Amino acid sequence: MTALGAAKTLRQVLSGTSDAAIRFDHLCSLLVNLGFDRHVKGSHHLFRKSGVEERINLQRDGGQAKPYQVKQVRAMLVRNRLGDKFE
Repeated sequence: MTALGAAKTLRQVLSGTSDAAIRFDHLCSLLVNLGFDRHVKGSHHLFRKSGVEERINLQRDGGQAKPYQVKQVRAMLVRNRLGDKFE
């Protein structure tokens, strides 16, 4: 995903208006673009980043990200002030 695509996904996630419409691959790409390391164990996609206490654990729901996991990502982005990365 390009930085432009990641910025669009970031805006979607931060807006909180379309949690059920976030594509799983786009959410994963956003986290990678923000500098998270990705490890896959079965259906679990685990993301970690130095300086960020939380570990993010995502699972696919068809082609979409699970809405509650999008909310967790949003909360983590806000808490760690990662929401201005692409602006």
